[in-house]
Amino acid sequence: MSVPNETPQEQLDRLLGRALNSFELPDETITRLASALAHDTTLHSAQHSAGLHRETYRHTWLLADGSALVLWELVHNATADGEQQHELYTEAEEAFTAGGRLPFPSEAQPRHDPAGAPDPGLAAAEQLLLETVLMIAPAPRSAYAHFAHEDAADHGRRLLRRAENTDRPAEDTARLLRTAVAHQITQAFGRPGHTEPGFTLYEHAFLLADGSELSLWEVEHTHSPDGRHVCEVYAQEDRARGVMEGRSASL
Repeated sequence: MSVPNETPQEQLDRLLGRALNSFELPDETITRLASALAHDTTLHSAQHSAGLHRETYRHTWLLADGSALVLWELVHNATADGEQQHELYTEAEEAFTAGGRLPFPSEAQPRHDPAGAPDPGLAAAEQLLLETVLMIAPAPRSAYAHFAHEDAADHGRRLLRRAENTDRPAEDTARLLRTAVAHQITQAFGRPGHTEPGFTLYEHAFLLADGSELSLWEVEHTHSPDGRHVCEVYAQEDRARGVMEGRSASL
């Protein structure tokens, strides 16, 4: 259902363009979708019988304010001429009610939704989807684990505040991090042939409100004059690794 390399807005335009009832969607929904940063589509249920088919898809968008918005798409060919039709709904129950009105043999059962109704654990499933959705703009790299704006922006602020190196990222980076809507922390392992015992390197990847990504590189170690734990933060991975290798060589 998704086209590779499409932006979230292009996907939305295509979805609205093919839906027969897109004019029924609330204006508030369309307005919120204008800030979409990422999009994911999941097949929720499918039914095929005697040449007829109907599928229900769940479309999830991550918005710039850190929230998520879901639309339900009903796709079927239960028409007089057999042409495929698309319908959009803001609620799962509306989509399944519309699908239940279609002329299908009573013994036919959906493959993924035997009861013909939304899953009881839909809220949990949506959260899992949000926790694994892949960012697609502008360069898909990170699957973000946290979507609350306050969490991501505050994490960036705290990361820079605890950095003890004088060449840590400057104020322009701090300003960008105030717009962060999601973040992920990943341990970065060493280069082939290089080990820096006593040092740990982390990548802090941030998704910004404009859809771009920004990574900061955190070096943690205890190679300080008094042996205490030290945190250093750098804007480039090569710079962070260079510091680690230089410190290791001097030990």
